[in-house]
Amino acid sequence: MTDRFPPITELVPHAGPMCLLDRVITAEGERLSAEVVVPADGMFSQDGGVGAWVGIEYMAQAVAAWAGWQGRQAGEAPRIGLLLGTRRYRCSVPRFGVGQRLQVDIARAYQADNGLGQFECRIHADGMELASATLTVFGPEDPSAFLNGEEA
Repeated sequence: MTDRFPPITELVPHAGPMCLLDRVITAEGERLSAEVVVPADGMFSQDGGVGAWVGIEYMAQAVAAWAGWQGRQAGEAPRIGLLLGTRRYRCSVPRFGVGQRLQVDIARAYQADNGLGQFECRIHADGMELASATLTVFGPEDPSAFLNGEEA
């Protein structure tokens, strides 16, 4: 069976070892679910897993995948975005174990015309919620100009 979603590397601006997600599972409207199997040899892997703090990056990359999927619908390439903040990150485990299959669910809660957005995020494994947070992100219209200080 062919996935209905392109490879994750075509949806996020992350490359090589910085692309932490494995694939998009579902995406519809304001929501996206992605999957990651915690690698034994990943950038953040040590002592049999990755620290729970990496969950914030899993969530942020799922938001990037959602934005890339939205852009793809309009014929646009993935653009960089900025994680501005995380509120109420809660995680019930100290680490995600090697080989553990995580589902990262995000839902857009708010989007301003200037590119500022807020997403409710959750990480599940084996039917249990392991982590949750609210992420605030910013997606400038022209990321290159913004990073060069040319956009107000």
